[in-house]
Amino acid sequence: MPSSIARPAALAVAGLIIILPLSAVSCSAAQKALDCGTTAARVTGDIADVTSAYSNASNDSATAGKALQKLKNDLDQLGRNSKNTDVVKAVNDLKTQADKVQQAVDKKEVPDLKPLGDAAGNLTSVCTG
Repeated sequence: MPSSIARPAALAVAGLIIILPLSAVSCSAAQKALDCGTTAARVTGDIADVTSAYSNASNDSATAGKALQKLKNDLDQLGRNSKNTDVVKAVNDLKTQADKVQQAVDKKEVPDLKPLGDAAGNLTSVCTG
């Protein structure tokens, strides 16, 4: 399961390699590429941390809780700093999924991480589309 969640975030980084040279075309494209680059770098690490907390035998909810809080803090900052409405919407969708994972962690349940990975994939689509 970890690879299915980390893959969309990794694809976002790979997509940025393609987007960044094209970003010189317009300020809007440059801003979107910058927003997505920052987002991809932070979110990739944060989601990997959440996934890692649930891919070991102990299902470490304390570590997952810390990783989720870091993810949400990073997403809050990125949402405030982004000028692109599509990026902001994708970030907000990802925050919603992080909140759902947090609710499961708070209830001492093993969360379904697929929607979190799907939301990261949506962010990738926004960034590369």
